[in-house]
Amino acid sequence: MLSINKEEEKGHLIIRLEGEVDASNSVELDEVIQEVLNDGIKDILVDAYKLQYISSAGLGVFMSYLEDFKENNVLFIIYGLNERVMNVFHILGLDQLITITSTKEEAEKLLHEA
Repeated sequence: MLSINKEEEKGHLIIRLEGEVDASNSVELDEVIQEVLNDGIKDILVDAYKLQYISSAGLGVFMSYLEDFKENNVLFIIYGLNERVMNVFHILGLDQLITITSTKEEAEKLLHEA
C-alpha cells in the first residue's frame, strides 16, 4: 500500500511517501513526478520518513528522471530514509546519483545554498 501526497511549501514542492513502493504501484509515483515536472516545479523534496520499502521498480522511477532533473535544473532531494531503505540506495550506488539527507532541515538548507 502506498500513499503519495504533494504539498507546496516555501517555494518548493514536497512529495510525501508513506508505505511501500513496489511494481504494483510504482506507476503512481511515476505519474506524480511527471506531473510535477510538467508543472515546471524546480525544487522537489521527497519526504521518505514513512517509506517502509522500495522495490527496484520504485528505484527505477527515480532513476528514470535523473536526466530530466539535470536538463531542467530541478533540484531533487530525498530525506528521511530509514536505515533499511537507505541500504538499498547505497548498495545500488544511487546515493551517489541522488541527493539524500537525513532530515528535512538539511534538505531545505541545500535548497537555499543552490
